[in-house]
Amino acid sequence: MKSKLIALTVCLSLFLTSCDVVDDLLTFSISNEASIKINSTSPINLPSEIITPEVTTNSSSEFENNKTKANLVKDVKIRSLKLAISDPSDKTFTFLKSIHLYISTTESNEIELAYQDNIRTTANSIDLICTDQRLDEYIKADSYKIRTKVTLKETLTKDVTVKANMKFRVTADPL
Repeated sequence: MKSKLIALTVCLSLFLTSCDVVDDLLTFSISNEASIKINSTSPINLPSEIITPEVTTNSSSEFENNKTKANLVKDVKIRSLKLAISDPSDKTFTFLKSIHLYISTTESNEIELAYQDNIRTTANSIDLICTDQRLDEYIKADSYKIRTKVTLKETLTKDVTVKANMKFRVTADPL
C-alpha cells in the first residue's frame, strides 16, 4: 500500500511539474506605461474625464522575444495596474475619491480596465482593482487609448501627473 502511495505521489508531482513547465513556455508578461494629467481645474465630487495620448504597444517585439506571434495569442488579461504620482513629487492620493480606467482601439469597443473607489490613502502610489476582461485585441493592436474618469474630493492647487504602470499576462501557443 505504501509503495502505491509513493508511486502515486511521484506521478502526481511529475505531472504538476510538467504542467508548470508548459505553462511557463506559453505564458509571459507585457508591461506598458501611460501618463495621466489631472488638471487643477477639475471639479470636486463630480466625475471628470481625461483622455491620454495613445499608448504605443511593443507587442510584436514582445511576442517575438517570447517565441510566438499575434495570431498565436490565446488570452490576454491585465494582472496589475499601479498608479504613481510623478509630479509634484511630494503629492499623495489624498485628493482622489475614485478613478476608473478604460481601454479602446480604433477597431475595438471601449471596456473598463481597472478602478478604485472610496480611495483613502496618504501614499503617492496605489494599486487599482483589475477587471477580468479579455484584452487580446487591444494588446495585439499597434496602439490603444486610455480614458480615465476621476472624481476628486479636494481642490487641486496645481496639475498632478500620474504614471500608470500596466502589466498584462499573455498566454499564447509557441511558434
